Amino acid sequence: MFDEWLDKYEYIIELGKSLETLPDSSKTEDKLIKGCQSRVWLDWKKEEGRIFFSADSDAIITKGIISLLIKIYSGRTAEEIAASDFSVVEKIGLRENLSPTRANGLVSMIETIRRIAAENL
Repeated sequence: MFDEWLDKYEYIIELGKSLETLPDSSKTEDKLIKGCQSRVWLDWKKEEGRIFFSADSDAIITKGIISLLIKIYSGRTAEEIAASDFSVVEKIGLRENLSPTRANGLVSMIETIRRIAAENL
């Protein structure tokens, strides 16, 4: 969709700005993703065999990253998520264009989504 990393970065920021804010009641310790420099909460529900994610963060770029992952994986079955290799992250060059701490946070987000899927197989 974008050729330049700066355009991708701006898109991620826009995704973060457009992500609906979680209510404070959903920002609990059990929904906090461990391993992120910023605070990121990931909530989910299962309906009709599909997992739907919602999230929030206190940092706009991190909020954009989790928003991107939600756009890709929310509404899929646990089997589809578990079978995913998350290669989209590599294909768009996201990991190598993030700071090491943000890249570690991205890995934590992916691991959390995978864990939720595995728990719902």
